[in-house]
Amino acid sequence: MSIGEIGGSKNPIRVAFQGEIGAYSESAIYEFFGQNVQPIPCKRFSDVFRSVESGETEFGVVPIENSIEGSVTQVYDLFLEYDLKVCGEVVLRIAHCLIANPGIELGSIKVIFSHPQALGQCRNFLERLNCELISTYDTAGSVKMIKERGMLDAAAIASERAAEIYGMNILARDIADNPNNYTRFFVLSKNDAPPTGNDKTSIIFSTRHVPGALYRALGEFALRGINLTKIESRPTRQRPWEYNFYLDFEGHRTEARCAEALEGLRRNTLFLKILGSYPKAPEINNAI
Repeated sequence: MSIGEIGGSKNPIRVAFQGEIGAYSESAIYEFFGQNVQPIPCKRFSDVFRSVESGETEFGVVPIENSIEGSVTQVYDLFLEYDLKVCGEVVLRIAHCLIANPGIELGSIKVIFSHPQALGQCRNFLERLNCELISTYDTAGSVKMIKERGMLDAAAIASERAAEIYGMNILARDIADNPNNYTRFFVLSKNDAPPTGNDKTSIIFSTRHVPGALYRALGEFALRGINLTKIESRPTRQRPWEYNFYLDFEGHRTEARCAEALEGLRRNTLFLKILGSYPKAPEINNAI
């Protein structure tokens, strides 16, 4: 059954995400699946993977990279621990707000809570405030926390929707360093998606620690005219200064030229894991 068919079913789709209701990951769920969905909040990214692996939820949605702060490395590392597939991607514009309890003014704020990525994305704005910054596990969860604790000298960075959900006051809008702030999310499942003619594939591989190894590996794609859209290295955690490479390329793994490139890559690598093929997210055409 395709994702589209599931989305048209009568029963809500159960989708795990990291954070609290009102988190950006929850918004990504609605963006991808529509309204016939039941978001399931999880405390940690690993809980999202575990939920899908166990069958507790049908899908999971996790952030994989941000246009300002870069990759969410913890999520990349989890793909080595869990045998899940990427079956879709979502690109969401992130519009951060500074949020506090009702009646609180900006001059009263001494401490600001949010996820480390959100704090990093608003660095210039926060430096002007000269407040204490405290990292938490979630943007919306930070809003929920300062409300539940009745914190009158604290604010949180999260979405406008989070402020609405928890009945909080917005002190400032669009506070990110760059208005073109986007986060890319992966949709997790036990299976990837069938070809659509407009697809991407994500893989992990490692090469021998010898001259030209990476050049030969990437050459398999160049020889076949396959466009690479992302490449990033992460430590293998097995031996110092040896790396796994995370690669996205255009095309579906079942296409002839892609299948040939992957087979050639397998001959030039020590390790290869295909994370999945999936339809490309719509192009960003509303950049500010």
